[in-house]
Amino acid sequence: MARSGYDRCSRPSEKPVGVFGCVIGASGAVIVTINPASIMQIRNFSIIAHIDHGKSTLADRLLQSTHAVSDREAREQFLDDMDLERERGITIKASAVTVKHMVDGEEFMLNFIDTPGHVDFSYEVSRALKACEGAVLVVDSTQGVEAQTVANAYLAIGQDLQLIPVVNKIDLPAAQPDEVAMEIEQILGLPAEDCIYCSAKTGEGIDELLNRICRDLPGPRPPETDKLRALIFDSHYDDYRGVVVYIRVFDGRLRVGDKIRMMGSGRTYFCTELGKYTPKPTKVAEMGPGETGYLIASIKTLADVRVGDTVTQDSNPAAKALEGYEEPKQMVFCDFYPSTTEGKGNSFEELRDAMERLALNDASFTYQPVHSEALGFGFRCGFLGLLHMDIIQERLEREGGVEVVQTAPTVTYQLELTSGEVLEVHNPADLPDPSTWRELKEPIVRTEIIVPREYVGDIMALCMARRGVFKSQTALSETRQMLTWEIPLAEIIYDFYDKLKSMTRGYATMDYEIIGFNPERLAKVDILINGAPVEALSFIAYRDTADKRARGLLVKLKKEIDRHQFEIPLQAAIGGKVIARETIKAMRKNVTAKCYGGDVSRKRKLLDKQKKGKAKMKSIGSVEVPQEAFMAVLDTGE
Repeated sequence: MARSGYDRCSRPSEKPVGVFGCVIGASGAVIVTINPASIMQIRNFSIIAHIDHGKSTLADRLLQSTHAVSDREAREQFLDDMDLERERGITIKASAVTVKHMVDGEEFMLNFIDTPGHVDFSYEVSRALKACEGAVLVVDSTQGVEAQTVANAYLAIGQDLQLIPVVNKIDLPAAQPDEVAMEIEQILGLPAEDCIYCSAKTGEGIDELLNRICRDLPGPRPPETDKLRALIFDSHYDDYRGVVVYIRVFDGRLRVGDKIRMMGSGRTYFCTELGKYTPKPTKVAEMGPGETGYLIASIKTLADVRVGDTVTQDSNPAAKALEGYEEPKQMVFCDFYPSTTEGKGNSFEELRDAMERLALNDASFTYQPVHSEALGFGFRCGFLGLLHMDIIQERLEREGGVEVVQTAPTVTYQLELTSGEVLEVHNPADLPDPSTWRELKEPIVRTEIIVPREYVGDIMALCMARRGVFKSQTALSETRQMLTWEIPLAEIIYDFYDKLKSMTRGYATMDYEIIGFNPERLAKVDILINGAPVEALSFIAYRDTADKRARGLLVKLKKEIDRHQFEIPLQAAIGGKVIARETIKAMRKNVTAKCYGGDVSRKRKLLDKQKKGKAKMKSIGSVEVPQEAFMAVLDTGE
C-alpha cells in the first residue's frame, strides 16, 4: 500500500510522533494527523510582493525544498492552476498550501498563501493576511521597491504581522541586492541587515528563508475558548462535492462527522470531509487551533457560504463570532448582457448561473439584474479595477461557457438631492432630473507613482491633463522618484495606466486608494441614435471637456454602426442641448436608372416616391447597434 507523503506514520493504535503523523482509515485512505501538543510549531504566513517580483516562483521553490513536490512533478507557477493565470503570468487567486520543514531536530508545519500582486486584487491579499501571523515580503533586486510593494507592506503592518524581507532574483546580471536592501530600510523601515538574499529560480537562499520563517515568525495565538471557531477565508464550487470551503481554525477542534453551524446564516451541515493541500488534496481526521485547510459538508446552495463567516459546532456553539472582513468597495462598474451572436447565443439564466459560481469564488465581485432597451436583461457588475473587470469577463466565458456583451465601465458618484438626501450612482442612466439635485461628487484617489527620474516631467504633464492635484515628490534613490497626486478616478480607469507605461517604456509603477468624493462641474451626456437615447452609451463627464469627448465618441460610433436604407443622425446632448452631431449617410439606390429618356418629370416623380419611402422607413425603422459600439466610449482618440 502506498504511504503518505509524510514520513512519520503509525497505525491507529499508535501515538503520532512530532507535528505530522498519519493513520490508516477504515476505507484504506491515508489520513494525516497532527499532534495537539505542537500548536507552537505551526507557522501561518503569506507571500506578498509587487506584480512580477517572483512570488509564484518562490512558492515553487518552497514546495520543492520541503519535498512537498518532487522534481518530476515540479513545474513553473505550480500553484497557479487557472489557465488564465498561466497564460498571463499573473496570480489571480490566493492559494493556501501546507508543508513541513525540519529545523534543529524540530518539525514545523508551514501553512503559506501565495497572493496576487496587482492592485486590483488587493482584497485577496487582505483576506489572506487575516489568516496569518507573518508575511514574506519579496522585492525584485533589479527593480527595487515598487508601488504595490509599499501598499502590501502597509496592509501587513496594519494587521500587526511580522515581516521577513526577501531580495529576490540575485542571480540576474543587473541585480543590485545591497542597494535594494537600503531602499527597503529607507521606505519601509525594515533593517537592511534583516533582508535575505535569494534566487527563487536557482534555489539559492531558500533554506535560510525556511529557517528564518520557523525561528522568527510567531506561532498561532493561544485558543481563547475550547468551543470551535473557524474563519472562512475563501471558497469555490465543485460540480460533484458542492461548495468547498477554505477555513482557518482559531479555537476548538473540528472533526469529520461533526454537525457544524454557519454563525452568519444560521445554516447547519454535517462535516463529511476535512483536508489540506500539500499541495495535493490530502484528507485529515481533524483540525485544531492554528491549522488551515478545506471543509466539505455537501453544501449545494451557493448563498449559504459567505467569506468572513465563522464556523462553529451546532451542539456547543461559540458565544461570539470571529471578526470577519470589511466589505470590498467596488469602484468600477459596467453591465454584462448575454450575447445574441448567431449560433452562439445564450440565455439570461445561463449567465446568472455562471455569475453565481464566480461570485462564490471571488468575494470582491458583485452583480445585480438590470434591463436595457437596447440589450435586454443583464447584470450591473462591480469591480475593484479594470484588470479585475477584464479577468471576470474572461472567466465567465471560459469557466461559465457563456458569451457576454460588455458596456463601458463607469465609477461610483455621490449625488446630493435638494432634499439633503445623498445617493450613490453607479450608472449614468440612473441620474434623476437635474432640477432635483444640488451637486454631484466624483471619487478622488491618491495615486503614488514610482518613476525613473528622467520621466518625471512627462508624468507631471499627464497627471495635470487628467485634472490631477500635485501633492508631493520623494527621492527613493539616485535614479527613482515617487510622485503623489490626487486624481479623479474617472480620469484613470480608461487608458491612464497604458499611457503611463508607454511614456516611461514600462518602468513606471502606480498604486492608488480612494480618499473621498469632491464636488465638480459634472454633466450627464446622453447619446441619441436616430433620435432615440441609448442608455448604455451615456456617460458622465467634466463639463469643460464633455464636448470634445462626445465628439470623439460619435466619430467612433459612425465607424462602428453599419449604414442603413435611411439616414441616421448620431447626437450627443446635455439635457435638451445637442453638443455634437455626426450623420451616417443612407445607402442610396439609383431609382432613375430605368429612365433612359423622356421628360424630367418622370425622374422627379421616382425621386419623390423614394424620398417619401425613406422618410417612412426612418420613422418606423430600427438601428442595429453592434457590440463593438458599446466599447467605443473607451477610446475617443485622445
